[in-house]
Amino acid sequence: MKLVIGPDVAMWLAEQRAKIPARHTLLAPTLLRSQVLAWCYRDVQTGRVTRKEADARLNYLRALKIRLLGDRVLQQTAWSFAQELGWADTFMAEYLGLTKLQAEALVTRDEEVAEAAKRLALVVVPPEALLE
Repeated sequence: MKLVIGPDVAMWLAEQRAKIPARHTLLAPTLLRSQVLAWCYRDVQTGRVTRKEADARLNYLRALKIRLLGDRVLQQTAWSFAQELGWADTFMAEYLGLTKLQAEALVTRDEEVAEAAKRLALVVVPPEALLE
């Protein structure tokens, strides 16, 4: 099953060092790399985790098979979705756009993003679905 994951789910997986069954193909926009790096940096700066733990999470994510995409069509779709949803930027709209273009569902822990995806008639599944 092709599933789009956002930074919230990527970090959730990294915290657990979760094993993803081979039947799942993970997809994300290329911006995921910068978002998880910033997330880990922020967690270290606020004392939530040590630098060693942040590095371990980043290494887990680097080893995780995630197909990163970011072509012109995705950018145009993200722009349209952000505009339709009245969002101030296109960051999360890229995840929604990728779901529409290439995946069967979006995996998110963010209720606001899940609601936006449903407004766009996209399928949303909980993160636990990745472990099944």
